[in-house]
Amino acid sequence: MRFLKVFLILALAVGLSACGPRSKFLKYRGPEVTSVQVHKADRKMYLLHNGRVLESYDIALGFAPQGHKQFEGDGKTPEGTYYITHKNPRSRFHLSLGISYPNIADAEYAEAQDKSPGGDIFIHGGPLGPIARRDWTEGCIAVTNREMEQIYSMVEPGTVIHILP
Repeated sequence: MRFLKVFLILALAVGLSACGPRSKFLKYRGPEVTSVQVHKADRKMYLLHNGRVLESYDIALGFAPQGHKQFEGDGKTPEGTYYITHKNPRSRFHLSLGISYPNIADAEYAEAQDKSPGGDIFIHGGPLGPIARRDWTEGCIAVTNREMEQIYSMVEPGTVIHILP
């Protein structure tokens, strides 16, 4: 009888420990993500290894998604080839990956118009509250928090990102 009690207590302890908070920092052991492609018109993002799709995601974009981002506050998501600059584990939007916008051409164009090109463009998760519309960011690329955890584990700084119309 004593053995049964000890066994039940141990089983309960193991079961309860499995119910603890889940880490948002996942481990990825698959093929290297060599590039990211964003297809704005289709609202899709693909993680690729040498041209082979590893994962695909539905995305939300800036609140004015058509066209290339030119100025701060225009609500557009950039178009072109950039790279992932850094990982932000303390993002306001769960987790995020920085994108190298603006590049030299973006900055020069905005300066010629006597405007700021903006910046702080990321791939990120969602805000704490509900999302009221499909394209809601200030120009970023958004996915669900669960998807962002997976993307964050798979994509490293320096990875090229192609953002297509």
